[in-house]
Amino acid sequence: MKILFYDTKPYDKDTFEHELPKYPDVQIDYLKTDISPKTAPLARGYDGICAFVSSDLGTATLDVLHECGVKLILMRCAGFNNIDLETAAKYGMTILRVPGYSPEAVAEHAMALALAVNRHLHKSYIKVRENNFSLMGLMGFNFHQKTAGIIGTGKIGAAMARICHGFGMKVIAYDVYQNPSLDFVTYVSLDELLSSSDLISLHCPLMDSTYHMINKDTIEKMKDNVILINTSRGGLIKTDDLILGIRARKFFGVGLDVYEEETPNVFEDRSDEILEHSTTARLLSFPNVIITSHQGFFTEEALEAIAETTLSNAVSYEKGAPNEGNLVK
Repeated sequence: MKILFYDTKPYDKDTFEHELPKYPDVQIDYLKTDISPKTAPLARGYDGICAFVSSDLGTATLDVLHECGVKLILMRCAGFNNIDLETAAKYGMTILRVPGYSPEAVAEHAMALALAVNRHLHKSYIKVRENNFSLMGLMGFNFHQKTAGIIGTGKIGAAMARICHGFGMKVIAYDVYQNPSLDFVTYVSLDELLSSSDLISLHCPLMDSTYHMINKDTIEKMKDNVILINTSRGGLIKTDDLILGIRARKFFGVGLDVYEEETPNVFEDRSDEILEHSTTARLLSFPNVIITSHQGFFTEEALEAIAETTLSNAVSYEKGAPNEGNLVK
């Protein structure tokens, strides 16, 4: 089975090549470029392609893949909101993803962001490097006995809830479906979570119902000096409204591993560029905001799990019995 791997980074290739001997019937060719309507023709002659969360799998790209005879799309991630599912279904394409690789990796990064913005680690690091040992501007607050609000309690949200519980926090949550394993969590309405939480962490998928769920109205319902963390999807937050909230001093701190304008930035070195008219640049101008580059998943354990599940998905498809739990329908 021949797979064309788009948007290859060195760590992708290293991890997949390490796992590949376990799957002798799978052959992978790696491309540094990402998939798009212009690069999709390179997939001609391949059984499937492997893409990532920021890849362009819209209508135009799928049209080209269909013309090339590609029937399998392997997503080496959990998210699939970048795929035109209607067009994929029309062409009879099978989409397989990695729904759970290491929920603890993302949850731990979410807590790392929360701790960093709370204790101003980004500022203290720079101050000490300049021989400034003053504590001015570095005061935070204890998480112990504060309230953590978890929006979305799937695997990652549940892992974050357990971390917060371990810190001695009261944990409340909002989700359409309650997680029975979280017996220490109190489920509340979204409005109650917003008004009661000292720390709010987003862990829900991006859907029509969750798009821009954090907006002017929901921000106004939050406690003053709240910490907001997003390691899920950028589209959950309406960025212009977030900026207004930051300027109004609503937030003690904001930690973002994802944001609406991230697509051209994710995993790319743009250090020599000037980000004109950039929402990212506006967010980075605030002293109480930390942005990381979609690295919540980026641990050795997570990459190994992603490679293993993706290759297993390819083999299951080849055998005519795709892994049901990993199918995108």
